[in-house]
Amino acid sequence: MGTILQQGSNRKYTREADAKGRSVIRVEGTNRAENHAFVYLARHFHRKGLPVPEVLWVSEDEMSYTQEDLGDTLLFDAIKHGRETGCFLPEERALLEKTIRALAHIQYEGAEGLDWSVCFPVPAMDERSIRWDLNYWKYCFLKGTKIEFSEPKLEDDFDKMVAKLLSPQEGEAAKGCFLYRDMQSRNVMIKDGEPYFIDFQGGRRGPTQYDVASFLWQAKANIPQSLREQLIDAYLDEAGKMKIGNWKLEKGEWRKALPYFVLFRTLQVLGAYGYRGYFERKPHFLESIPNALKNLHELFVIYSELATAYPYIHELAQSLFSVLTPSFAKGAGECVSASSRQTDSPQNGLTVTVYSFSFKRGIPADGSGNGGGYVFDCRSTHNPGKYDKYKQLTGLDRPVIDFLEKDGEILTFLESVYKLVDHHTERFLERGFAHLQVCFGCTGGQHRSVYCAEHVAKHLKEKYHVRIHLIHREQGIDRMMD
Repeated sequence: MGTILQQGSNRKYTREADAKGRSVIRVEGTNRAENHAFVYLARHFHRKGLPVPEVLWVSEDEMSYTQEDLGDTLLFDAIKHGRETGCFLPEERALLEKTIRALAHIQYEGAEGLDWSVCFPVPAMDERSIRWDLNYWKYCFLKGTKIEFSEPKLEDDFDKMVAKLLSPQEGEAAKGCFLYRDMQSRNVMIKDGEPYFIDFQGGRRGPTQYDVASFLWQAKANIPQSLREQLIDAYLDEAGKMKIGNWKLEKGEWRKALPYFVLFRTLQVLGAYGYRGYFERKPHFLESIPNALKNLHELFVIYSELATAYPYIHELAQSLFSVLTPSFAKGAGECVSASSRQTDSPQNGLTVTVYSFSFKRGIPADGSGNGGGYVFDCRSTHNPGKYDKYKQLTGLDRPVIDFLEKDGEILTFLESVYKLVDHHTERFLERGFAHLQVCFGCTGGQHRSVYCAEHVAKHLKEKYHVRIHLIHREQGIDRMMD
């Protein structure tokens, strides 16, 4: 029994025994309206048989309450292997799919008969609440980076984003779906192998894409793009079985709107990380900023329409990613600006950026500004993606590796690649160059290109001891091999 640490909350959670000897979680909040919203929503969802903790007792002033003890296993911890490696185990993928399917029931079934006026702090996602979140990013994160920016240009993009997000995203359903608001793996408990939802007191009426974006693009969840797509399919399959009145989900229109909500949520999250990290000095949030910045940068690569829709936010995203150091000064409460950044100069040695990518999404841009390097086309080799048993795997998984190496075409291909890239690396080292980029593309950016990028990165690291920046773009994996 004792206090349970909460990273992002001002509420105090304590495990204790109640009068019946049951283990329960006692919650002491600081805002009565927020407590009231949680208690009301939890009881409403529980009556509908949805997976949330049962509220067992509420104090007369509603400043504290007890709820069912769901144990200690967060979904965030249950997917640790995938988060840390980018390769999610079958059991982790199964938990993620269970969770996103259950989310659809919270959003649709949970909305039936719900009194929206109880929601905290507002009953629905509207223009004012969208602008709150956009300004959260501007004032709590962007201004803290010390990067110069044009407020008029930024506000122009904000105006366009507000109009887009308030357009009929889901037809009439946007008026009646429950928006969880903070849907992420730290707010899902796993009990007896099943997901249970917690911390939904900020929920309100709104579009369902926001929650899917929150869950699949959570900065530290490290979910690769290929797995995101599979989980989106699972979500749409489940949501497609439900109705609000006579309305049913139109999957094509829903998908078209999703990228705009991913961008909006990513900006909001960076604002929250800035506030919790810079002002409240909570290290967990400072540590999450580099991953969130990577998400922001990659969004404009994965969804090219966003760069066209919001050109100035795109420009700022590129600046943030290239100017800020990969991590923030621990405990300093501010990010390192361009004036104090160590660049990839000859004194710092050579960095080789190695990409895997899908040709369908275009060849990666050279972020160093130098241009040049190599783009290798892996599509001449045997494709594991043609076979069902490999479709859910990547070039990081042992069955795919064994397939490619047994077939042998990829090994012959790499023999030629090694000769070219070795020569280039040696000459760049001799001449004191700072950056070389090597890209491998295939049809989906999932099997052959991933295998090649991984092996060339390891080869160069072992042979020349240079810094390697390895990016599996379509998997959402970005790591330094120092």
